Amino acid sequence: MESTPQKLELIRKYFDDFTDTQLQQFAALEELYTEWNTKINVISRKDIDSIYLHHVLHSLSIAAVARFQPGMQVIDIGCGGGFPGVPLAIFFPGVRFHLADSIAKKLKVVDAVCEGANIKNITTQHTRAEDIKNKKFDYAISRAVAPLKELWKWASPLLKKDHTHTPPNGLICLKGGDLAQEIFESGLRPKMMPVDKIFAEPYFEEKYVLHVAK
Repeated sequence: MESTPQKLELIRKYFDDFTDTQLQQFAALEELYTEWNTKINVISRKDIDSIYLHHVLHSLSIAAVARFQPGMQVIDIGCGGGFPGVPLAIFFPGVRFHLADSIAKKLKVVDAVCEGANIKNITTQHTRAEDIKNKKFDYAISRAVAPLKELWKWASPLLKKDHTHTPPNGLICLKGGDLAQEIFESGLRPKMMPVDKIFAEPYFEEKYVLHVAK
């Protein structure tokens, strides 16, 4: 198995402007997730050895298409064990990330990882997205949680409308496979970016970043 510093080189291959604090936070993720995954399974056993490729770098494909600005608020809908929200919170330390999931034990892992890696810009909420009231966000993010139609139904009421940002405020989600039917059924016209055009790794073939503007 590769050492963690070597695995971090995978991230530094594509991003090179991290502070020492950010590198320490990224480096801490493997041990924290490996430890917590034995108690509460949030990552498949076969994926835990490839956490930087399959989870961290995949999450950061959102950072390659959206430059969240300090002070922005982002909600991760159905965050599970914290992807894409946790890597993005490390990448954008000036942005507030709110991670929501309907399964409380998954948020226990997120809270423990944030404490262990000293990540200060994440809040968590045990709730379904459709039950969140009186909160508005610049962006909603999600990874493989639900069909696009459902995701947009949950995300849209939570989004501030602002088209001066790049990309415009909206939903940014990670999906894979043949999405033609899912997009057709959603009635939406998302912008799609193939992840393997962002990161030249075979793992990302047929994986996409989708953006739907509010």
